Amino acid sequence: MENLYAASSEHHNPSTSSTPCHSLSTRSASISAKKQKRIPLYQRSMSFDPNLLHNNGHSGFANGTSGALRETGVIEKLLASYGFIQCTERQARLFFHCSQYSGNLQDLKVGDDVEFEVSSDRRTGKPIAVKLLKVKPEILPEERITGQVVCAAPLNLENKSGLKPSSPGQTSGSVCYERNGEVFYLTYTPEDVDGNVQLETGDKVSFSMETNKHTGAVNAHNIVLVKKKQGRCQGVVCAMKEAFGFIERGDLVKEIFFHYSEFKGNLDTLQPGDDVEFTIKERNGKEVATEVKLLAQGTVIFEDVSIEQFDGTVTKIIPKVSSKTQTDPLPGRIKVNFAISKELPFGDKDTRSKVTLLEGDHVRFNISTDRRDKLERATNIEILTDSFELTEESRELGVIAAMRDGFGFIKCVDRDARMFFHFSEIMDSLQLHISDEVEFTVVPDVLSAQRNHAIRIKKLPKGTVSFHTQSEQRYFGVVEKEAAGSISKSTSPAKSKEKNGELPPSAEDFSNSNTESTLQDANQFLHKTKDSEEGVIAYDEAGIKMTVPYHIKELEGCPIPQLGDKIEFSICEVKRTGLQSAVSIKILNRSPNTKRLVGYVAALKDNFGFIETSQHDQEIFFHYSEFSGDVDELEVGDAVEYNSSKGKGNKVSAEKVAKSTTVNDPSDEVYPTVYTGKVLRPLRSVDPQQAEYQGLVEVTEEGSDEKGEVYPFGIISLANKTDCLQKGETIKFQLCTVTQTGQKLAYNATTLRRGTVDCVKDQFGFINYEVGDGKKLFFRVNEVLDGVELQPGDEVEFSVILNQRTGKCSACNVFRVSEGQKLVAAPRPDRLVHRLKSITLDDASAPKLVVVRQPKGPDNTKGFTVERKIRQAGVID
Repeated sequence: MENLYAASSEHHNPSTSSTPCHSLSTRSASISAKKQKRIPLYQRSMSFDPNLLHNNGHSGFANGTSGALRETGVIEKLLASYGFIQCTERQARLFFHCSQYSGNLQDLKVGDDVEFEVSSDRRTGKPIAVKLLKVKPEILPEERITGQVVCAAPLNLENKSGLKPSSPGQTSGSVCYERNGEVFYLTYTPEDVDGNVQLETGDKVSFSMETNKHTGAVNAHNIVLVKKKQGRCQGVVCAMKEAFGFIERGDLVKEIFFHYSEFKGNLDTLQPGDDVEFTIKERNGKEVATEVKLLAQGTVIFEDVSIEQFDGTVTKIIPKVSSKTQTDPLPGRIKVNFAISKELPFGDKDTRSKVTLLEGDHVRFNISTDRRDKLERATNIEILTDSFELTEESRELGVIAAMRDGFGFIKCVDRDARMFFHFSEIMDSLQLHISDEVEFTVVPDVLSAQRNHAIRIKKLPKGTVSFHTQSEQRYFGVVEKEAAGSISKSTSPAKSKEKNGELPPSAEDFSNSNTESTLQDANQFLHKTKDSEEGVIAYDEAGIKMTVPYHIKELEGCPIPQLGDKIEFSICEVKRTGLQSAVSIKILNRSPNTKRLVGYVAALKDNFGFIETSQHDQEIFFHYSEFSGDVDELEVGDAVEYNSSKGKGNKVSAEKVAKSTTVNDPSDEVYPTVYTGKVLRPLRSVDPQQAEYQGLVEVTEEGSDEKGEVYPFGIISLANKTDCLQKGETIKFQLCTVTQTGQKLAYNATTLRRGTVDCVKDQFGFINYEVGDGKKLFFRVNEVLDGVELQPGDEVEFSVILNQRTGKCSACNVFRVSEGQKLVAAPRPDRLVHRLKSITLDDASAPKLVVVRQPKGPDNTKGFTVERKIRQAGVID
């Protein structure tokens, strides 16, 4: 279809008729020359002789002559002794000498058709034309020619004398015909039309040619109407190329070519799927669309869709990979049981969703009937819910483990590797999330049979999918081998993903992907996990000693078991492999040889933290990878147990960290007396520059300048573990005794800070309060208690917290104590008032206001004359 105009008219011989004749190609070339654009394909002609391609236009004989190889052309330029010929059958321009013309040189003119042989110039080696003969077109008088009316002549019923009209007042028409790839024009008069038929532009006619004896002009004669011009047609643009496109006709199941120059409108607005109307014309024996105009969307309707829905069975599916031999636009088939069973075709756009259809599926659909050829097909196809039970399709269960842009992975119950799936395979147009339970079908990949992927994914209720079975019986045993390694943790951005339930994928998960881009995305998504080694628990069952492994990841916040610990546990068996492991582990008695240290979480950073020792006098570093449990559930002040180890440079760090409930809480020995004191030194988490970890607080009394007792405090001393005590702040506290050292420690320390609101923005504000180097303290509006709207000048009480990641302080629990004075607009300064009073309109030295540009309204008129109205959604003014 795109090669519709591979060959068309380009050259024209005006001397074939004594009357002025112009070819379509000449007009097209003239227009193209003005616009400085390349000539489209349908205005070109490139026919050639294969023999000339091999010898570059030279003959095969040594003397350059050959009786079997003759070409035709047109005299393009003629001088006194030489000229040039434009070849008709190929794009070439040949020189010739007048001595090579065998006839009378006076009869040879520019535009004459000639026949010649091709030779080569002995001196330059260039091809030249020799043995020229003038060609005289001979058309038999009785030969009928088929053409088209270009300009219709008015019907004349009075003059039927047979004489050709010669009066200048009478008008004539013109017809055109094609001969050897060129288009020629002939004039005619109403008397040349057989019968009282009114010809119109575009009508297809047949005629013979007649030469006027007086003038020698060639006219069309005995014109007979063959086919009337077709009216305006409608269709839909189905394809658009660089300079042309195709329209699917609304009257026939056929596409028609059109060139962009035939579109009447802004070409940038034309898109595939637009409704258009056009006129059909014949050019070079092919039908083309001309005068293409845009129609309102929905004007052209190809088919009627039934309101009633029908049930059927898929008997033939659409192949995923189209082959070159596939020519059927509706390759799918659905069998429907009417009074007489029949099969309906369907295409890839006839399904409601992109979910894969399989042979034997029970589906529901509508029937679409094409208005042009009455062809029926199935459309709006959807799979019935009971299709899987009726076809006994093999379905598998799993949980959504990971999701990315357009694809994801399923952790399968019966397979080791996670299964790749595309979002287009999700049924019922539901939106899936991480940890959703699903059922699906596994099929081989079309491009690689070694890879599988999941299709026809259906969401299941929570609790449907189970990967293992856990015994209700509880077992008792002793740890024979400690588990090594830990649950892998990453930085804080990844922690949020784990918190949302995303299951970390493995390398096998992405082996089912069939696109390179998907594999690249998948490789970026993989987490590097730390190697772990399983532990072993020994227990007795019916007098037989048994062993079962356990893993660190199964502890879920439980203290890490040590060698010799007595524990209670359950046994879990994986459905897929039958492997057993100990879960729900609970430590009953610690081994006497176990040495576990206790402490409190002092600080939490991006991927590490610090633990305050049980003596509350120093802090120990630990990495999140050493914590047994979910780091997101770990908070400052939590009691933990750990083992101490030395790393590079003899630096002490904590390992095998776990939450503990057995740490002695100093609140058991708290003294009831409440003291007032002043912070002499904050904790090192507040001031990282200081060498000592502990903070110091001095007891003060009102009206006394004497220095009181000084007591240390740690993270456990704070009533609010997130509070940030600053140097110089006044606090109230109690005392307690550390059990291990007997040292007295400040405990249950609280502070009441007061300040005035400096300013309030949209969602945050600042309080006049010095913290560190800053003189203003940041707070968020959602931290204000009771939803009070603060104003500048209000007096507030608040707590100060330290952001462990940024190291910056902010206020929280902001409570308004009293309202500040309402701000009154300050009067204008006297100097400005005096200045304005002294200015008059006649004062030449007064400031002048010069209008640089007049305002314009929405309709481009000067001034805002159009009244502005509130626009309602969905309503067009």
